[in-house]
Amino acid sequence: MPLLPPPDALTIAFAHQAYGLAAEFAGRGHPARAIEARSVDDLRARIAEADVIVASGLWRNDMIEAAPRLRFIQSVSAGTDQFDKPRLARAGIRLASAQGANERAVAEHAMALILGLQRQLHLARDHQTARHWRPMIGDRTAREEESGGKTLVVVGLGRIGLRLATLARPFGFRLLGVRRRPGPCPEVDALLPPERLHEALAQADIVALTCPLTPETEGLIDASALAALRPTSLLVNVARGRVVDEPALIAALGEGRLAGAGLDCVHEEPLPPDSPLWAMPNVIVTPHSAGETRAYETSVIDILLDNLGRLAHGETELRNGLV
Repeated sequence: MPLLPPPDALTIAFAHQAYGLAAEFAGRGHPARAIEARSVDDLRARIAEADVIVASGLWRNDMIEAAPRLRFIQSVSAGTDQFDKPRLARAGIRLASAQGANERAVAEHAMALILGLQRQLHLARDHQTARHWRPMIGDRTAREEESGGKTLVVVGLGRIGLRLATLARPFGFRLLGVRRRPGPCPEVDALLPPERLHEALAQADIVALTCPLTPETEGLIDASALAALRPTSLLVNVARGRVVDEPALIAALGEGRLAGAGLDCVHEEPLPPDSPLWAMPNVIVTPHSAGETRAYETSVIDILLDNLGRLAHGETELRNGLV
């Protein structure tokens, strides 16, 4: 028996503060009724009408009790740690991620942060704002860095991590990967299991975090992991903020035990105005925008339509299915 009503009797709530998901869906010719929410309060007000919700950051797990018709959630993001999966399963609500929708964008963003930190583009922008022509640097240790021969450690070799490794290869990096699953991985020069993380970090010129947030990865880069890095090393995080012990990171950056960081995600988002990270000259902060791309709505709706088709035919296997 199909989990959802017929397509022409279906109501889908598109909940995102910025993205034009409803407009993209309307252009696909699907007969379902679409409603749109731009805030948590908007979604709460309309959630009882929805058979399907397309959301990520606006979702709250206590909405389950207010959604008697809800049978499927299509996450707008690849990360789904905001969804209480056991609770959804008990309520008979399926869940699928948007994994793959932004893998290219996130990997390219990580590469941009790596190159930006190496070439000190953030400092150049600060100098431009100040109308300051920086003189040539006599201190060799303070100059811009090159990629060739440097070791890049990629922690998490899912779609994003593998694509980042592929992007980094032509720049001449030596590539180390950290991944739970053993086996061949031609994208990197060597593959290490998580229990050898500190061994990988000790070799790193740059560490890129591309892993999901799980109980195993929460706080993975803690004070001891940071201590395994050399003072000349760089950290780039396009995973989740809680993969890193943020106070330990701030201390390492401020005390010169880490050369710099490129952070697309932090513990509390938006980053509080009083966070020391804002003013650190060796830090680039981007507002969790790594996944943003002009093609994002197209990619998410492609996944949604695929899953709606599967559910309409009574299939149990979803694209990127989690619950």
